[in-house]
Order: sequence, then C-alpha cells, then structure tokens
Amino acid sequence: MVEHAYTNSLITEKSPYLLQHAHNPVNWHAWGDEPFKIAKEKNLPVLVSIGYATCHWCHVMERESFEDPVLAAALNKSFVSIKVDREERPDVDSIYMQAVQALGQQGGWPLNVFLTPDAVPFYGGTYFPPERRHNLPSFLDVLQFLINTWKNEQDKIDKQTEALVDYIRQASTREKSSAEPDDLDFVGEDKAVELFEKHYDRLNHGFQFQQQNKFPPSMGLSLLLRHYHRTGHANSLTMTENTLKAMKFGGIYDQIGGGLSRYSTDYKWLVPHFEKMLYDNALFTTALIETYQVTGKKEFAEFANDLLQYIDRDMTSDEGAFFSAEDADSEGVEGKFYVWTQEEVEKILGRKTASVAIPYYNITPSGNFEGKNILNVTQGPEAIAKKVGMQEADALTELETARDKLLEVRSQRIRPLLDDKVLTSWNALMISAMAKTGRVLDDADRIEKSARAMEFILTRLRTPEGKLLRRYRDGEARYDGYLCDYTATATACMDLYEATYEPHYIETARELMQRVEDKFHSDNGTFHETASDGEELLVRQISGYDGVEPAGNSNAAFALLRLSAYLADPDLSKKAEKIFLNFNDELMEYGLNSAFMLQALHLYLGGLKEVAVVGKRNDPTTQELLDTLRKGFYPNAVFAFAYEDEVERAGKLIPLLKDRKGVNGKATAYVCRQGTCLAPVHSAEDLVKLLSYE
Repeated sequence: MVEHAYTNSLITEKSPYLLQHAHNPVNWHAWGDEPFKIAKEKNLPVLVSIGYATCHWCHVMERESFEDPVLAAALNKSFVSIKVDREERPDVDSIYMQAVQALGQQGGWPLNVFLTPDAVPFYGGTYFPPERRHNLPSFLDVLQFLINTWKNEQDKIDKQTEALVDYIRQASTREKSSAEPDDLDFVGEDKAVELFEKHYDRLNHGFQFQQQNKFPPSMGLSLLLRHYHRTGHANSLTMTENTLKAMKFGGIYDQIGGGLSRYSTDYKWLVPHFEKMLYDNALFTTALIETYQVTGKKEFAEFANDLLQYIDRDMTSDEGAFFSAEDADSEGVEGKFYVWTQEEVEKILGRKTASVAIPYYNITPSGNFEGKNILNVTQGPEAIAKKVGMQEADALTELETARDKLLEVRSQRIRPLLDDKVLTSWNALMISAMAKTGRVLDDADRIEKSARAMEFILTRLRTPEGKLLRRYRDGEARYDGYLCDYTATATACMDLYEATYEPHYIETARELMQRVEDKFHSDNGTFHETASDGEELLVRQISGYDGVEPAGNSNAAFALLRLSAYLADPDLSKKAEKIFLNFNDELMEYGLNSAFMLQALHLYLGGLKEVAVVGKRNDPTTQELLDTLRKGFYPNAVFAFAYEDEVERAGKLIPLLKDRKGVNGKATAYVCRQGTCLAPVHSAEDLVKLLSYE
C-alpha cells in the first residue's frame, strides 16, 4: 500500500484525471457549488484548472507545480482551487476556453483560468512553467501578481470580468439568420475543397495550416469523398487516399498494435503525440471504410479492420463499451511504450525475420526519436522483398511474424495509462464506425460488437425517463448528457439500423431527437449545447464548430434529415434546414471548421433519396438488392428493409416501409426523392441506376 503525504477531496471522484490529482498538496475541489460558496465566504479568487487524463502537458504541470508544496501553499492560502475533467464537462471547458482565447491567448490544455466567486473569468492561460522561460512567467509569478491584483486593484478585475462576460455572451448568441432556403447551395463545399487544395501537402500529404502539428483531418476527408462523388473532381479523391495512407503508414499510427495517435508533431506524420483518443480512431475508421466503398481498394478495408482489432483488444470493456483514451506517457516518459532500438528488435526477431522487418519499419542504429525508433513504413512489402532477395509472399509471412513477436514483447512493458471512462458521444462515434464497417464488409461479428456497445449506452447511460448521461465509470453514470451525446447516439442508432434492419433503433433515434427538441432548442432553430434543465452556467452556448468530434448541431442536422425519410415527416427536414440557414455564413466562408455540417448539407442539397426494399428469405434477388445498398457509397440516401412477413410490423415504426409489398412476388426496391417516387425495380442493376439518378 502506497503511503501518500497528502490527500484532498478529489479522492472520492471517479474521473481518472481528477484522481491523478487526489494526492497533490493543493486543496483541490471538484466542480460544484461548494467551492464557490467557500470563495464567497472568504472573498477569494478561484482557480479552475482543466485537463484530461491522457494530456501530456497536464502531467508536466502537475509534476512541476501542483506537486510543489511551496506553490500549493500559495494556492491554498489565497485561492479556492477546482479541478475539471474537460471530457466529463465539455460545457465548463468550452466557456473558459473561449475566455482565454478572448484574452488573446492560444487555447489548449492544461487550461488554467482564474474566476471571481461568481464564476466569472478575469485571467487565464494554459501551461505555466515552474520558472520563467521562453518569455513565460513562472506559475508562482502569476499567482503573486493575481494575489496583489485581487487585494489592491479590484477595479481592474471588475472591468476585465465585464468585458469578458460581454464577449462570451455575445459569441454565444446567434441572431436569427436572414438567409432563405434558396441561399443554400454547394458553394460552401466547393470553397472548402479549394482551401483543402490550397493547404494540401503534396510531399507528405495531409494539410498544412498555421501550426506545425498535423491533426487527422478525417471529417474533412469524408467531405472530400462526397465532393468527388458529386463532381467527379479527381483531386478530392487523390488527396483523401494519399492522406489516409500517409497516416496509416506513418509514425502517427501504431504499426505494431494498431490505432491512431492524437496528432503528428511534424509534417511527415512521423513523430506523434502518442496519446490515442477513441474519437480520432472512430472518425479515421469511417473515412477508411468510406474510401473503400468509393474505390473498391481492399487496402482501405484492411486498414479499417486493423484499427478495429486494436479497439477490440485494448479499448473495449468486458461489457462491450469503449474506453476513452490511452496516455502518451508510460513511466513518466512520452512514447516510451512504443519505441524500439535496432538491437532489441534484432534480438527479439532473429536474423531472418529482422532482415525484412528492419528495412520495412525504417529501423536504424541511431533511431528517429531520441535515439530510438518510431516504426513507420515508406516502402511496400514488394520493394522490401526485392531488396532482401525474397519472394513477396515469404516477406509478408516474415512481417506478420515480426509484428506478432514485437506485440507480444511490448505487451510485457509498463503500459500507458488507460482512461477507462465511457463517454456517450465518443462511444456513439465508434458504434457508427463499427456498424458501417460491419455492414460494408458483411462482418456479422463487427455489427454485433457495435450493437453490444449501443446496448450498454441505452441501459447504463440512459435513465428510465429517457435522459442520456455523459459518463460511466466504475459502476457510476453521471452528468447530464450534452447535445453531442444525444445527436451522436441518434445517428449511431440509424447506422445500426442500416446494419441490422432492427426497427427499434429508428424508434430510439426518434425518442432521442424528440428530447433534443424539448430540452435543447433555441429560438432561432439551432440547438444549445446544454439542456434547459441542466446546470446553469454563465451562458448556454450554441456551436456549429466541428472540432475533434462533430458539433451537436452538425449531428442534429444529419439525424433530423435521416429521420425525416424514415418517418416520412418533412417537418424534420425543415428543422435541419433551419440549422443550415443559421450557420450559412460560416459554411460559406470557412467550411473547413464545419466539415461534418457540410456533409449533412451535402445530404440535404443532394436531394435525399428514400429507399425501401422488400424481399423474401433465402432469395438471391433479395440478397443482390441488399448487397447493393450495404456495400455501395450512396451518401444522399437512406435505406430501409424488411422481409415480406415483417413489413407490417416494421412499418408501424418506420413509415418508409409502410404498405410496401413485393411486386408480382419478386423482391422489390422503391426509390423516392423529394416527394416523387420512381417506378419500383427488381434488379441490382436497375437499383444502382435509380440511386445514381439526379
């Protein structure tokens, strides 16, 4: 049993991030009424420090500052200190991140914001070093400056808080748009593609924006696939394929265990920030399987399967839910778990296998990362086989052996921290990715795994009254769900329906979106990030920014459009239209920030096709029609299916199937578009023609 010199109130929390700070000498509180009550009684400023469990620089600041007794004493005497897990409380994080950015600082984590006892921000930043460096004041300097300002210059604080609150409230308020439905067009999508082309890195692939770091642009790649599908613009597909392969073969992808890291610190996708996030891997999988649909190239299906095997092995709970993240650090060193020396690889693999693996993974005696090697691939097995004088099939066998042996040895190392909390929206993204992959590849096991995860959400993270909760860990479900939780889960339900044709998924999606209507609506037709009966913060924000995951409003538009087809309810499509109208300026000017909403708009503008198929069991024609729907890339269509003996039951929950029958005893596909139904067809060839008809 480890003896700790200090223990604070975070010890009773479930968040791995908060628990990491439970033995700091800082007298931390969790977010809630109590610390603000203390601050008011003692007239003290409040430090809100926000991060997450797998955040490298959060760990650094904890070691350097929050474990320092001198600094902790200053905090405990003159501040009330609160720790927030941004993944549990994205609402709190978003408000105070906006405040720091309003102060002219670049956002990021750890986020350290100083508030009045009324929770109003007046100063903040991200990482503060323990000593002055790189023009940054030390954290102790910052605290002493703020202590003096709080005691002697309250007028300055009052002016700052007033300005910041005005800014945050103004930024969070959306006036009703003057745009009309006729103003909605593909111009925003086309402009976004132009920007992607402008910033495309033709040498290393991906996109170079202002920062050196390269983040996985998966939502943007899925948008480029839709642009290619609509226009035939070859470069949209070329950029997508090249970028996906550059990530898959780069150091940003774990070549031994699978899984994508958070971002690359260089242009070449070589040196990652080693943490792995569930949402990145879900969105990457979706882009991979959609690229397989578009191109038919098996390598993209194999990439998706490789990634999902990592999720199965390392990121799935015994009950089938998906964990949140894996840390970058192990034994206090970033990347230590993942890197290799040439000597140890040779020792593990033996001469023959190492002779193939070492050149394939670009392993050298000097290494490419602090004297060790991040494995990456720049040549295919065929080229390596020629170099070493081996048949390609034999080289592939050696590479498979190498991967298995290295994974076995690596599994005995001290692993990075696993953030094993279950977050609703992140699970929904992975459920969607798995359901699509299982559907396209005809993988019943993959579909079953996605259904099992959805069952976890609907039983462990949904109350009997239908309210979703945000986080589950260690037997506890907590925090009201946010807009992203409801809308991503509704979308995942529809993706599961198209993989299983179980009507209850559509009913669940309808219930979730009805709750969105009831609890999140705003006066202008968009949706707030938080529910009307949730905790009252400085503002209720409205956002269409697709950051690391799709915005709640983006997913709401998608869900409403698809539901409008399943439920034969054009009013739902009108509600999606209002979202597009209110964000039209952003979509037109800089759609790179709203790549997922542009995907939803693509569905709306493309003339959503409603496809219903009815067939017989064990009938080859029925199977051919289903294969067409399940395997092809049809981003402007929704699909419903039932066997003839189930149509009546399914039609009660899914009006798109109501009264559908097989014509002349044959399997039949019905295709409708914008209120017009085309003649029913019976062959896969004719169905493809209708799906391609504009």
